[in-house]
Amino acid sequence: MAPLSSAHDDGDQRSQDEFVECTQLEAILICNEGIHSRLETVMVLIDKNLFVRTLVLNRPRQLNALSYQMISKLLKLFLAYEKDDNVKLVIMKGNGRAFCSGGDVAAVVHDIFRGNWRLGAKFFHEEYVLNYVIATYSKPQVSILNGIVMGGGAGASVHGRFRIATENSVFAMPETALGLFPDVGASYFLSRLPGFFGEYVGLTGARLDGAEMLACGIATHFVPSERLSSLEAALHKLDSGDPGIISAVVDEYSVQTYLKGKSMLHMLDIINRCFSRRTIEEILSALEREAVKSSDDWISSTIQSLQKASPTSLKISLRSIREGRVQGVGQCLIREYRMVCHVIRGDISRDFVEGCRAILLDKDKNPKWEPSRLDQLNESMIERCFSKVDDKEWEDLKLPARPFNTACALAKL
Repeated sequence: MAPLSSAHDDGDQRSQDEFVECTQLEAILICNEGIHSRLETVMVLIDKNLFVRTLVLNRPRQLNALSYQMISKLLKLFLAYEKDDNVKLVIMKGNGRAFCSGGDVAAVVHDIFRGNWRLGAKFFHEEYVLNYVIATYSKPQVSILNGIVMGGGAGASVHGRFRIATENSVFAMPETALGLFPDVGASYFLSRLPGFFGEYVGLTGARLDGAEMLACGIATHFVPSERLSSLEAALHKLDSGDPGIISAVVDEYSVQTYLKGKSMLHMLDIINRCFSRRTIEEILSALEREAVKSSDDWISSTIQSLQKASPTSLKISLRSIREGRVQGVGQCLIREYRMVCHVIRGDISRDFVEGCRAILLDKDKNPKWEPSRLDQLNESMIERCFSKVDDKEWEDLKLPARPFNTACALAKL
């Protein structure tokens, strides 16, 4: 299993499912050895420096996959720091070679296997509330993304004010390969990337390196990893929460970075032509027409990624990102909560369980999607995934009242 510390080499054409295997698989299978490992009893470390609090995700063997306990702890800390006048700045980073590889999907799948989808829903409820608090946070958050950033890791960082990429950064939203969809407010931030790049990233699970993260807006700064300790030391000395002052400090350690020759951002014109289409079928047809005109491996690998993904996931993901273009972050999270509850209940498909089995557990990398083809999904099936759940005990996501609402989230992006 090749390390991912040097991301997105020009000659690297590994497929979407291979990337998932190298990251979430490693995290989730290790979780199966013991979700509550005694070796890492403190899963969120706290470092206090004058007016700065540094939160360290501390499950390095699981690539800092977020457990329910970690999410709850982070939510309590963020809310407490917001009320504490002695806290001006919150820094978040990960221990080891990942910032955060995503949510602890293993625990959710185990709940589903035991017939208790509501426990899984509770996990996502807490996670989405944390995402909303971060998106509407009144104090600056600096996320140091020195490694893998996937799924829930994006939700814990991209909604924050400052996102620092390095040469070790790898960003991806690989949910369609798992029978899920880009959640944690991804329909909000992906839809605000340049052109239709968000649709491309969300549907294909494409991975971005640090330079690409900066260029498309996922990251706000690029700092070489060798300068991170000096940057943190400088931030620890601050007694101000002024974003301008914090930005000036980060700027001192930032460097100009350049896209690699085969960066997908050089393909933005083609991405816009294809991924602006109304349906998944039309996107695939547009890509196939481009493939006739060009022998570029990127186009064929993009088509393959879409063909391997769950048809249900592709359809609901595209609609989700499109709706996110005209919705606030809170609206996106409420809608995504409805969607994820339908997914884990298996209302229109059990692809989430099947995807986790094939990619993360049995590792045969041969999921049996059901429905297996795009044309087997009708509009009523997709519509159901966006409706309220037909269960007397179920309730919509309830977001806390915030002093700084959507306007604050818009300012960060």
